[in-house]
Amino acid sequence: MRILIVSDTHGKDKGLKELLGKLQPVDMLIHCGDSEGSEDYIREIAACPVHIVAGNNDFFSELPKEDEFCIGKYHVLLTHGHYYYISMGTEMLKEDARARGFNLVMFGHTHRPCLEEDPDITILNPGSLSYPRQEGRRPSYILMEIDKNGEAHFTLNYL
Repeated sequence: MRILIVSDTHGKDKGLKELLGKLQPVDMLIHCGDSEGSEDYIREIAACPVHIVAGNNDFFSELPKEDEFCIGKYHVLLTHGHYYYISMGTEMLKEDARARGFNLVMFGHTHRPCLEEDPDITILNPGSLSYPRQEGRRPSYILMEIDKNGEAHFTLNYL
C-alpha cells in the first residue's frame, strides 16, 4: 500500500497535481491542512481515498479539525497541529496522542518536514509543497509504504 502525505498547499495545487501524475497509483492521499478551499479539487485529482483536515488558514471550511482512522495496524491522528502549539515542539502533540491511543500522528502547519520515530509512536510532518520554510526551501512530501508484513516505512522526498 502506498500513501502520499502532503500539507500546506494553500490553494496552489500545481505541484500536487504533478506529483500525483508521477507517483500514480497511490492508494490513499492524506493532506494535513491548509488546502485553502481546494479540497474538492484535491479529491478530484487524487483518484483514491482522501483524508484532509482544516488548517489555520482554512477559513469557513467544513473540514474537520482532526481526523482519526486506521491504516492497517496503525491508529492514525491527522491534525494540522496549530491547536497543539506545534511551532514550539512536538511534545504536547505526542503526549495527547499517546493518551488517546494513537501510534501514528500526522501534522502540518510549520511548513518544515519532520519524521520522529519513537518505539511506541511515529510523528511526522511532510512539510509544504507550496511554501517550504526549511533550509533550502525545497517543496517536500512523505511517501508511506506498508510492506507485506504490515510494517510502515516512511520516505521524506523533495520535488
